[in-house]
Amino acid sequence: METPGGVPARPPSYEGVWRFTAPAVDVSVPQARHAVRDLLVRQGVPVHHDILHGLLVIVSELVTNAVRHAALLSPEIAVEVAIGPEWIRVSVEDNHPYRPKALEADYGQTGGRGLLLVREIALESGGTCDVEHTATGGKIIWAALPLSPAVAPPGATPEARITSPRPDPSAP
Repeated sequence: METPGGVPARPPSYEGVWRFTAPAVDVSVPQARHAVRDLLVRQGVPVHHDILHGLLVIVSELVTNAVRHAALLSPEIAVEVAIGPEWIRVSVEDNHPYRPKALEADYGQTGGRGLLLVREIALESGGTCDVEHTATGGKIIWAALPLSPAVAPPGATPEARITSPRPDPSAP
């Protein structure tokens, strides 16, 4: 494909890092989900629809957790989306020092399994997730997924097919 001047046209680049903040209130959950979806569409990210669906569930769960559990010490949260050539990473940062852990499946509970869901979606997609402390004493919870579903070799466990980017996309 060439431009009118005969210069080869470069394919549009969808890679980059975007960050936005939101108040730690309930209405921020759907707003963050829509903002991430709209960003991916606007950038033309070639993300598989199943991966996109899982990613948006992850965004909802991470923002919900920040709103429910960190708002007292963190009236504002930050959502970051980092997109590489073959992966996408979403993270939610708050200023609360508590580092949550994914609960095990307890079907008697009606809530409290958001991070378990995030972990399962990430693993099923061929990605990974983690919680990190920030220099200011808060935390960042992130999940990285491939843009296309992972194809596991026959008999492979989900852990054997995790192919994630570097935890910090800006790191060498």
